[in-house]
Amino acid sequence: MSVTASDVAQVALLARLTIPDDRIDEVTDRFTRVLDLVAELQQVDTDGVLPMSNPHDMEQRLRADEVTEVNERDHLQQPAPAVEDGYFLVPKVID
Repeated sequence: MSVTASDVAQVALLARLTIPDDRIDEVTDRFTRVLDLVAELQQVDTDGVLPMSNPHDMEQRLRADEVTEVNERDHLQQPAPAVEDGYFLVPKVID
């Protein structure tokens, strides 16, 4: 598949990209090579090939929602300069 510089300019406009004029030929060539590769992949015979599995199709094993750790909030807040009702107090930084 052949891509023209005007095609690239149109795609760039739609994507709100700026492509310098001195690089438009390089970008056009890259687009052409990518589309050629896609066309080549379309030629591959995939009859009899099973599609890849998707992990989202499987049922997830969930564990019970249980507390497994001891509440150490008081111990962990001891070195804090200011604590109130189990929350760390911090200085106001925005008026």
